[in-house]
Amino acid sequence: MKYTYMTKGTCSRQIDFDIKDNIVTDVRFTGGCNGNLQGISRLVNGKSVEEIEGLLKGVKCGFKSTSCPDQLAIAVRQALNEQHENI
Repeated sequence: MKYTYMTKGTCSRQIDFDIKDNIVTDVRFTGGCNGNLQGISRLVNGKSVEEIEGLLKGVKCGFKSTSCPDQLAIAVRQALNEQHENI
C-alpha cells in the first residue's frame, strides 16, 4: 500500500513509500539533501519496519531534534500501525 508522510522539522517536506507485509519499498523524499536521501532510500529498500527503526530512529540533524532518517522511521511505524488498525 502506498503512503505519504508529511515530515516535521526537516528540510525534506514529504516521504512517499510502499509497505506490504511489513516490508518497505520505493522510498522517495521530496526536498532535503538529494544525494543523501537517495542513498538512504536505497539502503532501506526491502527492509522491515523494525529494521528501519533500529537503524534510523533517534538520528538527529545538527541542533534539530529530528532528521530525515528519523522522520522515515516515524513514518513507516505510523503506516504499519494504520494497516493493523484497518484489519
